[in-house]
Amino acid sequence: MPTRHDIRNVAIVAHVDHGKTTIVDAMLKQAGAFAAHQQLDDRMMDSNDLEREKGITILAKNTAVKYHPKDGGAPITINIIDTPGHADFGGEVERGLSMVDAVVLLVDASEGPLPQTRFVLRKALQQRKPVILCINKTDRPDSRIDEVVNETYDLFLDLDADEDQIEFPIVYACGRDGVASLTKPEDGTVPADSDNLEPFFSAILEHVPAPVYDEAAPLQAHVTNLDADNFLGRIALLRVEQGELRKGQTVAWIKRDGSISNVRITELMMTEALTRKPAEVAGPGDICAVAGIPDIMIGETLADTENPVALPLISVDEPAISMTIGTNTSPMVGRGGTGKGADAKAAVKDRKVTARQVKDRLDRELIGNVSLRVLDTERPDAWEVQGRGELALAILVEQMRREGFELTIGKPQVVTQEIDGKTHEPVERMTIDVPEEHMGAVTQLMGVRKGRMDNMSNHGSGWVRMEFVVPSRGLIGFRTEFLTNTRGTGIAHSIHEGHEPWFGPLVTRNNGSLVADRSGAVTPFAMINLQERGVLFTEPGTEVYEGMIVGENSRSDDMDVNITKEKKLTNMRAASADNTENVIPPRKLSLEQSLEFCRDDECVEVTPEAVRIRKVVLDQKERSRTASRAKSAK
Repeated sequence: MPTRHDIRNVAIVAHVDHGKTTIVDAMLKQAGAFAAHQQLDDRMMDSNDLEREKGITILAKNTAVKYHPKDGGAPITINIIDTPGHADFGGEVERGLSMVDAVVLLVDASEGPLPQTRFVLRKALQQRKPVILCINKTDRPDSRIDEVVNETYDLFLDLDADEDQIEFPIVYACGRDGVASLTKPEDGTVPADSDNLEPFFSAILEHVPAPVYDEAAPLQAHVTNLDADNFLGRIALLRVEQGELRKGQTVAWIKRDGSISNVRITELMMTEALTRKPAEVAGPGDICAVAGIPDIMIGETLADTENPVALPLISVDEPAISMTIGTNTSPMVGRGGTGKGADAKAAVKDRKVTARQVKDRLDRELIGNVSLRVLDTERPDAWEVQGRGELALAILVEQMRREGFELTIGKPQVVTQEIDGKTHEPVERMTIDVPEEHMGAVTQLMGVRKGRMDNMSNHGSGWVRMEFVVPSRGLIGFRTEFLTNTRGTGIAHSIHEGHEPWFGPLVTRNNGSLVADRSGAVTPFAMINLQERGVLFTEPGTEVYEGMIVGENSRSDDMDVNITKEKKLTNMRAASADNTENVIPPRKLSLEQSLEFCRDDECVEVTPEAVRIRKVVLDQKERSRTASRAKSAK
């Protein structure tokens, strides 16, 4: 069959923070993708604000470099897909892999293969993609290159790779310095026999198959991603499998339900470095973007009008975690950060607080996020949103919050399945790296969450690696406690492992809440009296309302408190009356920590300025009646 030797399509997959985006930066610079006067940022592919803040890749993105071979041959276009390393964004990984012919598996020279490495590699092997192994960060002082290579071979065997897949080439690299080599360097050193990424480019050209096609086949192009433009409207990113796609061409659009309609390609663009440039034609193997089809969806096919043949739809794993997202129902809805004053009114001009606005935004998210599901609930102003994991759902809420939405978020729950008449729940494989002295605390923490230890290894460096299989609901609220118990030194990563029979009741939070019993502003006097009772979350001057959670109780039950109490002044003073007392700084909870903190009868109020935890039922008397009815029912 004919082959296009002028193009290669490759995805870079790895665990979180193993250096994917950094090595793509170096490839772009060394391939001459930028003019000499251009100002270049680090992690250029992480263009999203949240990606830069959190230091992780959330969205799969593609770039293209023109590589000029050293032997003077014709330039070759290398299309690179930078995929997320976190399993919560697995839908992005699956879409990225559908666009390429091979993958580069990046593994940290010290940490070795971790759970997300297993996840992305399993997806690549299932799709029969050839693999190039790149051992990155060889300059780390604690690097152990030989052991990491052996661990990677073990991982391939564990994932049932066949003989062809396990015979992979190995490249050693320091992505930060833009250096790669095919010769193994000493541990803790940068490869010495090279000063650029030339060996890495050569390995891609040699081991990534060039796209093959059938000259007589009709047009087939697969929609793998969506984007938007203020002028062009919805943009579909495609990989052309067969035939040619031209600007102005009329093509058959095969929808998810099987229906076919003819549409015209008004604009055709090809990626060059980080920008899209107009093009006239895209051939087999090309990754391009087209405009002119306003309702096109991921997984659909553009085909020949006379002979339309659909490509298979992109399938993704089932959701494991769900949370309820609804409109803000607190007394402070639409009142800004402090809840009063002219500044607050000015800040809420573009606020989105209605059910229609929330539903429209969730429907828009479904268009580009294939791993998300939105289901109706009994209430008309709340919806159940299901996704891969807690982080993916928290990222969605954070994006909506920054767009001006006010929301009420329920406690994350697991999505169960009925198998052979029994309830099964999702379980995760968690890999934990901790110093030896914290091993007992971590084992105890996982025991409470019904975790089952599968493996433990000690590399002799003072650190222990433990693998647990644990129910997903046991990990809701786990990270904060884990970091506290390991003094911030522990590293924990988990990946979805499947479903197992229901593990029974779990109690993961032992402490109750301090609940405000009236509205008002927090006073230092009240905080001084309450800080012996537990840990407070609010600062002096913060507006609170009845039912809002202002702290964590030191005991297991909830306590209603008056955090707005003022000190009564008299005109009679003793010399020692004003003893100075210090207010302990409150614990500031992020959105993820607030979701972790929630119990079943609590929820999180999210506004552009604030994140507040509250009771689902705000009225104190109503909560007491509900609790007494529940006791009598038992």
